[in-house]
Amino acid sequence: MAEIKKVTLASGRVRYRFVIDAGRTAEGKRKQLTVTCDTLKEAKDEYARLRNQRRTGQLILPSKITVAELIDEYLKSKEDDLEETTIDGYGNRLVHAREYFGKVRLQELTEDDVEAWVTWLLVAARRRGGPKGTGLRATTVDGVLGRFRAALRYAKRKRYVGRNVAEDIAVPRKARKQDRRDNRRPEPWNVVEVKEFVVGAREDRLFAPLLLSCMGLRPAEVAGIRWAEGINFAAGTLSVANTRTMIRNARVVEKDTKSEAGERTLPLPQPVRLALMNFRVLQEAERAAMGADYVESGYLFVDEIGQPLNTRDLRQAAYRLMEELDLRQVRLYDARHSCLTFLAVNGVPDVVLAAWAGHTNASFTKKKYVHPTAADMGKAVTQLNDLLGVSEVAM
Repeated sequence: MAEIKKVTLASGRVRYRFVIDAGRTAEGKRKQLTVTCDTLKEAKDEYARLRNQRRTGQLILPSKITVAELIDEYLKSKEDDLEETTIDGYGNRLVHAREYFGKVRLQELTEDDVEAWVTWLLVAARRRGGPKGTGLRATTVDGVLGRFRAALRYAKRKRYVGRNVAEDIAVPRKARKQDRRDNRRPEPWNVVEVKEFVVGAREDRLFAPLLLSCMGLRPAEVAGIRWAEGINFAAGTLSVANTRTMIRNARVVEKDTKSEAGERTLPLPQPVRLALMNFRVLQEAERAAMGADYVESGYLFVDEIGQPLNTRDLRQAAYRLMEELDLRQVRLYDARHSCLTFLAVNGVPDVVLAAWAGHTNASFTKKKYVHPTAADMGKAVTQLNDLLGVSEVAM
């Protein structure tokens, strides 16, 4: 038993105090916890409890770390594992937690606090993208809450807290349903719409890069392709090994593919191969016209003087053509969804579908990117016609 000292305060009040070892710091320095109780029994019971927590690895030392300080430490801990763009996204999702909880001591945070925060997010947290002071969409709150939950998991692992007070908090189901009713996202293009876009874009200078989007590449992958490393006309292949994305639609960042599976080599469909060959010839003519003023960047997706274009330029070109062709406007990224849906409903095996998309998990590909329409379900109708027709004849 640790030595429990009797302490007499200036007021004459008697208390009981002990010191218990609490491990060592990252630098190897000894950590100790001083505890003061009103009675000797309380002191003995508290010492036994803390000793047991220390033995089982559950001992949490008092800490003054705030939620804002935790967020800073959490983001810094990710710097060696994640890309700059991902870290920026994490930080952006934690802005509301920093604003709402920033000065609150982490160990004082409760489930009630987190529930009140979620309510605030849903009714009053908006700063841009709509009337200031209104609520965020339920899907956005899901992402914000999920990232804060991950930060608190880090805090639990570091023994700053004994439990994650956000672990069991979720966006209310009623808010999710209302969000789905109020914000129905347009469906990706169907086969007819994709073909109309392809036909209408044939005379556009950026036809080839836009066609790459229609064959399922991410915009950042299109922007990152280099002629020398990415396109092999002899083999008829396209290699994805580099991306050029943007942080907050303002600064271009060049980096590796999103994941190891994202680094892949795809066979070029013949229409895409021909479009790329024509685009290459066009760029040679532009290089000859500009002479020494032409920018030798090596990228496929460039303007008339060779300067690399970015994902924003690709989106703007697509939206301009949608308007000119009087086509239903969808996100450019939805061209990827349309392509993968088409491949899936036409019998491409799941493992090939995931590899084409640059994913490691076929279930993820089908869940997030495959959206069969009524027209796509024609094969099912054919089978049901046979089944129900046979049944009807038998009767």
